Amino acid sequence: MQPEPPRSPTRRKQDTLARLDRDMDAWVASADREGNAHLVPLSFLWDGAALTLATAETTPTARNLRTSRRVRMALGQTRDVVIIEGTVETFARETVPLDLADAFAAKFWDARVGQTRYAFFRVTPRRIQAWRNEAEAAGRDLMRGGRWLV
Repeated sequence: MQPEPPRSPTRRKQDTLARLDRDMDAWVASADREGNAHLVPLSFLWDGAALTLATAETTPTARNLRTSRRVRMALGQTRDVVIIEGTVETFARETVPLDLADAFAAKFWDARVGQTRYAFFRVTPRRIQAWRNEAEAAGRDLMRGGRWLV
């Protein structure tokens, strides 16, 4: 099977933005203070500038994100992947901005209610990479330092 020809950076950005709008779940990687990695799938909401996640306050992911304020996320499959590195802002269910929580509830569930206490995490991308195959690996950076390159 022949690999697809490489996409232009502009096309890759368009495809990445479409995936952020369309996809619902991502692999979320975090680490504790000792550097022990933790990887879980979580649902996300993209608002055009940042991603919102919610997970129970007591999970390793919640603790790691609160402490390190950094995350790495992956969307897609190995032959069409988007990698996002970002900074994290944490909200308790009492402090989450209403518009953010309402939008998350409209797409998934209302994480502000129920016995399980959920925390919200707003991820601001600092670096975004996207590639499908080796031909796209060299130009995979679409964002660096929080600024789109294309």
